[in-house]
Amino acid sequence: MTRVTLLFLLLLLSEEASSQKVCSYQDVLDYLNLTSDSSSVFKTTRPVLDHTHPTTVELDILLYAILAVIEKTQTFIPFIWVTMTWNNERIWWDPNQFCGITHVSLPRDMLWRPDLFIYEMIQKDDSPQNPYMYVSNNGIITSEEDVKVVSTCQMDIYKFPFDTQRCNISIGSAIHCVEEVRLLPSSNSSRATQFSREVMKTQGEWEFLHLSVGNYNFSFDGKQWEQLIYTFTMKRRPLLHVINFLLPILFFLTLDIASFFISDHRGEKLGFKVTVLLAISVLLLILNDILPSMSNKTPLIATYCIVIFALMLLSLLETILVTYLMEKSLASQKKQRMRGNTEEKDTTRNQNTEDKKRSICSCICKEEGEKQHELLPVVQEVNRAFKCEDSHVLLLILEELKELQKTLSVHFRDRDDAGHTSAWASRINTGFFFFYIVVVSLFLPLIYNEWKS
Repeated sequence: MTRVTLLFLLLLLSEEASSQKVCSYQDVLDYLNLTSDSSSVFKTTRPVLDHTHPTTVELDILLYAILAVIEKTQTFIPFIWVTMTWNNERIWWDPNQFCGITHVSLPRDMLWRPDLFIYEMIQKDDSPQNPYMYVSNNGIITSEEDVKVVSTCQMDIYKFPFDTQRCNISIGSAIHCVEEVRLLPSSNSSRATQFSREVMKTQGEWEFLHLSVGNYNFSFDGKQWEQLIYTFTMKRRPLLHVINFLLPILFFLTLDIASFFISDHRGEKLGFKVTVLLAISVLLLILNDILPSMSNKTPLIATYCIVIFALMLLSLLETILVTYLMEKSLASQKKQRMRGNTEEKDTTRNQNTEDKKRSICSCICKEEGEKQHELLPVVQEVNRAFKCEDSHVLLLILEELKELQKTLSVHFRDRDDAGHTSAWASRINTGFFFFYIVVVSLFLPLIYNEWKS
């Protein structure tokens, strides 16, 4: 009995093993008629049994990476992961009949797909496409793909490089209105932001802050159309621009302030200021390559550069004026010294002439004393001649005194003019220096607060 029982049990087990069903994905496709010639019905029309039923498409977008944000062309290039889910009412099977198979993967071109597109996209996507999509037993179809989006973005660069940008990606159907295709987000804004931060690969110059999702309906041609708008909020990392642009301009401003302590009598100060101004001009050319040509209002960084450039230009003009006044004062002093040398020569010549005249007069007086006793009849005439000669000498002395007075007045006038010119130059230099310091002390905190506000 024991042997017969064992043989019977072995026979039952072998029959049960031989009767176990083997299933494949192809069986599911054959059951759905996806491999027959009539399979084109699954991709030609919207997959509903009643045309009044809209097809609901659930969309989910996650941000993988921020590849580039180009201010010059106002272009936003993200790399996103797009998941679309919709229901195909023509597809259904019982997993129990197919060994528990609940999902199959099919090529993308075998079934109908929503005709969704990105409104802001300006360049065709060239990233590798996922060739398959998943189909579940209840007709839910899921399509996942990675998309490199090259889109336009309205950027506000007023606070560059401390700016925060918000770029939109609007997704909608090309030919289906709201009555035919409904768009719903799979994840809300907080979940989409959290998932994006978890899968984020690289951010580069930008720091991802938030991803918000919203619906937008608009009317066109008497129909309602629906869009899903994903708004990417990101903040620029300004360290590179601060080190390479803002700080060098601030250093040049400091050098321009320090140049006030260079002597105005030399030409080095003027050459130094011209060199600093040319360096600022080179940085302005770099700024012109960074910022877009069209903007709603002047960026703060442009105001920062223009004001500092204007201050340096005024400083250069002030240096030219002070140098001119100093050169004029030096020319007056040189002219005064040359006139002094000429006056000394004239004084020496006049003294020699007076000595000769005095010697002649003394000789005349001696001869008159010697011949007085011989020429008694003409004494009165000689005395009269002597008096005439004496008055002539006095007139010469008076004329010399007048010439000396004129020379001294011109001398003191030139010296006063030179002194006034030098004093005016010193006052202008001192006043402009304090004006320069006050303007810089007020402007820098104001522009910093405006950047941070």
